[in-house]
Amino acid sequence: MEHLADREAVLIVDETGFLKKGIRSAGVQRQCSGTAGRTENCQIGVFLAYATGRGRTLIDRRLYLPTSWTEDRERCRRAGIDDTVAFETKVAMAKAMVRRAIADKIPFSWVTADAAYGYSKGWRFELEQADVFHVMATTRHDTVVTRWSIDHPVHDLFPGLPRQKWKRRSCGEGAHGRRIFDWARVEVRPWHREDRRHWVIARRSVSRPEEISYYIAYCPADTTLDELIRIAGSRWAVEECFQSAKQECGLDDYQVRRYPGWHRHMTLAMAVHACLTVLRARQLDADKAETDPPTSPTSASPKSNA
Repeated sequence: MEHLADREAVLIVDETGFLKKGIRSAGVQRQCSGTAGRTENCQIGVFLAYATGRGRTLIDRRLYLPTSWTEDRERCRRAGIDDTVAFETKVAMAKAMVRRAIADKIPFSWVTADAAYGYSKGWRFELEQADVFHVMATTRHDTVVTRWSIDHPVHDLFPGLPRQKWKRRSCGEGAHGRRIFDWARVEVRPWHREDRRHWVIARRSVSRPEEISYYIAYCPADTTLDELIRIAGSRWAVEECFQSAKQECGLDDYQVRRYPGWHRHMTLAMAVHACLTVLRARQLDADKAETDPPTSPTSASPKSNA
């Protein structure tokens, strides 16, 4: 925070898998791994990333323990998992990490996550009650409150929308260039604070219009669609963190099997990644300073002239 703190920062929740053999590593079992793109024998870590204009890095982490582990306390003890560690859903872990960031007074303005986390109405409501602005991905089966229904499917909000309501925008740079989609938003939750708004946002593929993704946003009343698109697109920053932390900092290069060892290894790898992020930010600052035009004598203050 000393080097990267930014009140406009975005907190991003996501998970990543660590492929493992055997059955002794804490939390390991056959489970869906987004990293592998299929069900594999692996551990799943839930992480919190901090993204600003100067850099992005991982700031918190928790190892997910399936019920096959928490219901077998002897197995847990052998893996260094204390009896007080109970089962938690991944969403509960995400909530705890964001609460911790708030308690630690980490400066930020937004929270975002993919649909695995954003689909949780309970978490969205908790963030709203704390007045934490967010843009959360969700599924087409999610429902919202509108003037017509208290359970209005989000995918029903957009078919009749006028063409001029759709805006073609980039949500950031991807591996293959700018990520360009057609975007639209519809206001929901008609009863709210005057200075706040709730939106459902649709992101439609340019080449395949039938492919539409959805987001639910809670934000200041004057927030533009472009700003909401920027926040939605910032979620990819955590994927970049995972990639660089694994390739350059050894995030997934470990042999530890016990629960404390996993967290210690992640802490060290995250510290290295944060250090590299700060060094890169300093270098960018230095490069910018070298290319800035010199201050003209007429614009300098009397004190500097002296």
